[in-house]
Amino acid sequence: MQDTAQRLLIIDDDEMFCQVLHRAMSRRGFEALVAHDAAEALSLARQHQPELATLDLKLEQESGLKLLPDLLELVPDCRVVVLTGYSSIATAVEAIKLGAVNYLCKPADADEVLAALGREEGDPQAEVAEHPPSINRLTWEHIQKVLQEHDGNISATARALGMHRRTLQRKLQKRPVRR
Repeated sequence: MQDTAQRLLIIDDDEMFCQVLHRAMSRRGFEALVAHDAAEALSLARQHQPELATLDLKLEQESGLKLLPDLLELVPDCRVVVLTGYSSIATAVEAIKLGAVNYLCKPADADEVLAALGREEGDPQAEVAEHPPSINRLTWEHIQKVLQEHDGNISATARALGMHRRTLQRKLQKRPVRR
């Protein structure tokens, strides 16, 4: 249990995930708050000044990366961990550049979230993959990078990739390839 209840803002559009994480963090002594979109998150951050936050990378039609600078402007000392089921190297790098302290792939449990929020330094012992990523994974990473460069604009990204917009939308609806 925490000595004093730290405020944790959970920003995610998945209501079930929010309920589970809220309950788990409350049991661990945190004052957990939940927001399902950017406007609600900024309102709660302004009102409650949380010390910690989890931020979903993909909030319905919004990007968590766009919310991150606004959140940190309101609460500069907030430690933010970006959580996503759509991980890519490009978004991980951008999240850290924008001020997140860590980046976790979903599914992540409360212990993993707490560990990520508490880590102060990088891990030089982190595993280096023995095998290069598959061509499908590289394709996913490239699409995510180009999408990021076009601020999430599907049409502009499709034009840049030379593919039809609907084809790109179908590819984006799929889960990322693991390897």
